[in-house]
Amino acid sequence: MGQVAAAAAIVGVGVVQAKQQGAIGKYNQRVQERNALIAEQEATQIGQQADFDIARFDQKFRQTRGTVEVALAKSGVVMDSGSGARVQESNALEAEMERKITRYNADMGVARKMEEAQFSRVQGNMARQSARLAQIQTVSQTGSSLLSMDAFDGFGKQPTQRTNMNQPNAGGGYIK
Repeated sequence: MGQVAAAAAIVGVGVVQAKQQGAIGKYNQRVQERNALIAEQEATQIGQQADFDIARFDQKFRQTRGTVEVALAKSGVVMDSGSGARVQESNALEAEMERKITRYNADMGVARKMEEAQFSRVQGNMARQSARLAQIQTVSQTGSSLLSMDAFDGFGKQPTQRTNMNQPNAGGGYIK
């Protein structure tokens, strides 16, 4: 009866441990999925911030362009040709370069965040698979423990086998 109780205890501990390993794997996967969603939200925010920064830049650029045009007109510079046209062209090129740099930096930030999100999901899947492997190992160890219990007699010792052929067997006869 003691062996049955010990076997039941081993099975019970194995089942509890396997369930805990599964729960830990699921929890870690949920944490990584949450991290992925946060990274995706941050990527969206980076894109929105870039749009806002470009709009703000365009507003300031229009104000600056107006100020430059007024200053050039006051000094008698003709805007359609010569230095006035070169200043306007230079400013327009600078503005376009600033927009492209802002957009490029935002795109790189978005790409990093999306990669971070994907990596978090991979880590979550790995955590889940690792928990499954731990569960398999626990079940295997539990089974090994049960099998090794069967190999022992009720007193924790392996049953002895006769090696002397001149001793009687259980039937009372001699083994030759």
